[in-house]
Amino acid sequence: MSERVEAALEGAISQAGGWGSPPKLAAALRYAVFPGGHRIRPSLTLAVARACGDRDPAAADAAAVAVELLHCASLAHDDLPCFDDADLRRGKPSLHKEFGEPLAVLAGDALIVLAFETLARAMTRRPSRLATMIGIVGAAVGAPRGIVAGQAWECEPSAPLSEYQRAKTGALFVGAAQAGALAAGMDPTPWRALGDKIGEAYQVADDLRDVLCDAEELGKPVGQDAARLRPNAAAQLGVGGAKARLVELVEGAVSAIPACPGETELRKLIKMQTLAFFPKQLAAAAA
Repeated sequence: MSERVEAALEGAISQAGGWGSPPKLAAALRYAVFPGGHRIRPSLTLAVARACGDRDPAAADAAAVAVELLHCASLAHDDLPCFDDADLRRGKPSLHKEFGEPLAVLAGDALIVLAFETLARAMTRRPSRLATMIGIVGAAVGAPRGIVAGQAWECEPSAPLSEYQRAKTGALFVGAAQAGALAAGMDPTPWRALGDKIGEAYQVADDLRDVLCDAEELGKPVGQDAARLRPNAAAQLGVGGAKARLVELVEGAVSAIPACPGETELRKLIKMQTLAFFPKQLAAAAA
């Protein structure tokens, strides 16, 4: 599955950075996407599509690419001096540190546009399904409850933990799961709960890592939530409480998988991948 994700991403980035593209912009786009992290979101899209029969692999690939490009765009913008002012991302200098702020902004913008272009090119044969797909992905990234809204909560004097995390992280996981189901021709609505649970689990795990790990281990700055007075599950619930919540969410994600042809296999995959969210300091106790 990882090879499928990387090949699809390579195709999209090669097209965006092809003939006529400003060379520095083309380089910044590639730098923002490769090498990637764990590719959790696009892998979820493809896993759901496969569990639903994977009837339209091109649509599933496009959905996975769109989800990951939007995630990468959010990281490029999140690291900017006006937000986190982060020097590191995925173990290397963040995009604005490598290419400067103007190109980091432009590359993030270009990735957002490329995400929707990729969907449009792949799904022209199914215009009614394309409209629904655009709605799903758009809701995951925009306002009022997408990842843009999650970033905007950081501009407020205070933010409720659940709303902040649901928008900042969970929304794109919901979009990833629903997009995978729709790409395979299934009703995306029942897949919301799976994406919601996985998204919250990932955010709780990330909060724990922000408290327990160091920058070298994570490949990005740590202690950002405390420094910027942001909501953090580990800070609000304690490490033990956050770990218990993470266990609950992993179990909830597995239970939330709707009936589908590949249900059994998907349950095993989700269980394995969500357990991998645990920081290594807690992984042995969670097994």
